[in-house]
Amino acid sequence: MAGGAEWRAKIQKVSTKIQKNTYISAISNGLMALMPILILGAIFSLINALKLDPYQNFLESTGLKTYTSIPATVTTDLIALYAVFSIAYNFATQHKQQGFSAGILALMSFLLVTPKGLLDDGVTKAFGYSWLGAKGLFVAIILALLVGKIYTFVLEKKFYIKMPKGVPPTVEKSFAALTPGFIVAVLMLVLTAIFAATKYGNMHEFVFSIIQLPLTSLGGTWWAMLICIFVIHLLWFFGVHGTLVVYSVVGPIWVALGLENLDAYQRGVEGTHIIGSPFFPVYVLIGGAGATLGLIIAMLFAKSTRYKTLGKLAIIPSLIGVNEPVIFGMPLVLNVRFMIPFILTPLVSSGLAILLTTLGILPVLHGIQVPLGIPVLVNGWMNGGWRVSTFQLVMIGASFMIYYPFFKKADAEALEQEQQAEAKAAATAATH
Repeated sequence: MAGGAEWRAKIQKVSTKIQKNTYISAISNGLMALMPILILGAIFSLINALKLDPYQNFLESTGLKTYTSIPATVTTDLIALYAVFSIAYNFATQHKQQGFSAGILALMSFLLVTPKGLLDDGVTKAFGYSWLGAKGLFVAIILALLVGKIYTFVLEKKFYIKMPKGVPPTVEKSFAALTPGFIVAVLMLVLTAIFAATKYGNMHEFVFSIIQLPLTSLGGTWWAMLICIFVIHLLWFFGVHGTLVVYSVVGPIWVALGLENLDAYQRGVEGTHIIGSPFFPVYVLIGGAGATLGLIIAMLFAKSTRYKTLGKLAIIPSLIGVNEPVIFGMPLVLNVRFMIPFILTPLVSSGLAILLTTLGILPVLHGIQVPLGIPVLVNGWMNGGWRVSTFQLVMIGASFMIYYPFFKKADAEALEQEQQAEAKAAATAATH
């Protein structure tokens, strides 16, 4: 146990450094703040594109189709605009500076480097949607961090116009943002001119071709997902929130892939990415980290009072992917007996999901970002229909079978301990 505690301390130290890194934390927190936008866009995409002919005919005949498509247009289709503001805001806030000004400057920077065009009248200026959604997400991240760094550096070093005493704080803060704003504007214009002179034509095309496309291709591979799942659950075993640690690094890649699938779903075609942001809650977290829903079902039939009670307490939260009562209450943390099924079960579930999707037996997930609280089976149906829900049901059974041999022995030991305690209590009572 001493060795386990030492390893746990070392892993926690490393994971804490990753989570507290201001750049990674700004990206992670910034994207997490967009969950309401992503969820609303995903839900309305489902409402608008649900593949039921009578339902679609109803939307078309009543004219509702025009309106049900609007929410996705102003949410997920513009996700890069929300992201650049949110990430810069979080970066500045972490440095104890005004986040709103940083966010506004980052948004300005993003629009400065984004290609603009003219409408058919040859006069009206317009932005195309191409770079405002998932394709522009990595530029949004880069600019948010760059602008956030410039903004906080200038303010921390006090390289700005100082106002005389008596000036209201709001006015003073506005003028303080003027200097970093000027620096950022000039820098963006320089970058725009530089990229215009290259074969890429603009910053978006360069970043998408050189950075985003290779990273999403790498992050969207089956082996990258399985490695992430293994690392996540190994961290959980040592008591570290592995999901938060790993997602803070790969989250932007998975979100971009999921949004591309969602865009395809809105257009009535199947997405091309098996891996994406919905993959994890739908195929990996069946009952929470470790896919423990099968284990909790086994607890409901336990012979020991300890595990039966824990199963009753954990079953409802587990249905919505919350299983901390089992992870820390059983516990599964640093419990060598359950280490194999805890890591193996989600690997089996995700591996089979990848294989069956590749074979065409399971559909590519729609890319709908399902909020925490949507029960298992329901979140599967929302992202792929009855086939995904059926697969989840099968994997609950598989989880039961994988965990049961390990649980059976633990339950027998717990029952024996309870019987010994009862016998000891009865003997004590008889002596009195």
